[in-house]
Amino acid sequence: MQVKILADSACDLPKSFYEENNVTLIPLKVHINGEEYEDVKTIDPKTVYDAIRNGIIPKTSQASPLAFEEVFNEMAEKEEDGIYIAFSSELSGTYSTAVMILDQVKEKYPNFNLTIVDTKCASLGHGLVVMEAARLAAENVSKEDILKDVRFRSQHMEHLFTVEDLDYLAKGGRVSKASAFLGGLLNIKPILNVEDGKLVPIEKIRGKKKLLRRIIELMKERGKDMQNQVIGISHADNEELALEMKAMIEDGFHPHEVYISSIGSAVGSHTGAGTISIFFLNQLP
Repeated sequence: MQVKILADSACDLPKSFYEENNVTLIPLKVHINGEEYEDVKTIDPKTVYDAIRNGIIPKTSQASPLAFEEVFNEMAEKEEDGIYIAFSSELSGTYSTAVMILDQVKEKYPNFNLTIVDTKCASLGHGLVVMEAARLAAENVSKEDILKDVRFRSQHMEHLFTVEDLDYLAKGGRVSKASAFLGGLLNIKPILNVEDGKLVPIEKIRGKKKLLRRIIELMKERGKDMQNQVIGISHADNEELALEMKAMIEDGFHPHEVYISSIGSAVGSHTGAGTISIFFLNQLP
C-alpha cells in the first residue's frame, strides 16, 4: 500500500498540490478582525496581505487537535501507513500537538504506523521536502526510504529571506524598533535564515540590487550541485521580485527547476507583505 503523506499548511504549497498529489493537508489557523480561518482552505494569502497593508495585524494559531484526531483515526481504521512532515517545532506548537494526538490514537490503535518528522524548516523549504516525499510515495518507495530522504532534506535545507518592511518584524519582536526605524530611513534590508528551526538575522544590506546580488553570493557559498536541484522561491504578494530572482538564479546556477509559490496566510501573517524567500540544499542525498 502507498505510504500516505501528510503536511501542514506552513509548507506554503498551493491547494492544487494537495489535491493532485494525494497529500493530506493539516491547516494552521489565521485570525483577522475576530474571524478564524483555515489556512489554504478558507483564506487566501492576498486577503492577509491586504489586511496588513491596511494596518491590521493578523494572528495565527497552530493546527487544531481535532483536525489531527480526525485524520489519524481515519488512517488507523484503514490501516494506512503514513508520514506527517511538520513545520518547525521552534516556530509553531503544531508538531507537539500532533505528537500528543498520535499518542492518544495509538492507545486505541496500537499498530498504527505513522511517523511524525519535525523538519525544523519553514515555508517552501518545508514545502520542497514535502514535494519530494510525495513524489517518492507515488512511486511506491518504502516508508523507510522516504523517511531517510525527508530527514536528510530537512537537515540540509537552506533558507534565505528578506522582508519588505522591517517595521513588521519589529511588531513581532524579531528586530528592535530602533533598527526598523533606521532601516526604513536608510533603505536597509535584512537577510535572515533559519538555523535549527529558529529565525536568525545574518546580515543587513542597503539597496535592492546589492541585496539580490548578496543573496546569489550566499547561495554560491552555501549550495552544492545546484544544477541538479529544485530551487524554491516563495513570495508574499511580490511576484515581480520573485521572477527577477528566478532569472538571476537560472543565470547563475542553471538548476534543474526553479519552483515559485506564494507565502501562505499563516506564515505571511508573521513575515508581512513583500517578503522574498529562497530555498535550496547545501548537500544532495
